[in-house]
Amino acid sequence: MTEGKEIVLDKSAFLVSETDEKGIIRFANDTFCKVAGYTLDELTGQPHNIVRSKYMPKKAFQSLWDTVQSGEIWTGYVKNATKSGDFYWVYATVFPFKSCNGSTGYLSCRRKPSNKEIQEAEELYAIWNKEEGK
Repeated sequence: MTEGKEIVLDKSAFLVSETDEKGIIRFANDTFCKVAGYTLDELTGQPHNIVRSKYMPKKAFQSLWDTVQSGEIWTGYVKNATKSGDFYWVYATVFPFKSCNGSTGYLSCRRKPSNKEIQEAEELYAIWNKEEGK
């Protein structure tokens, strides 16, 4: 199992996406689309895990879903995959929300993590992946 090259986010990059309560993408900003390598039309209506790296442990996403489904804000480090098979790291904050029209969903805002933060996440995720048999 090989992985593409790392795409290093610009220091000022700010990636935003919105999903419904099931994780289906309703919106993504231009920066998110550009980094992930998809158009907004390609992303809209797709499950957000379209950008999930196969190297991310299931335990990390279980933590995310448990947190946001309980109405709390989740933060953490995520290794995402691009359409072309490359990858990029983000520090994500996921907010559950209810809009004025009554629909619910999640807003995810991401920035570039530091090299130290990435190294620490890689070490932790390596342990979790080993536990999961990856």
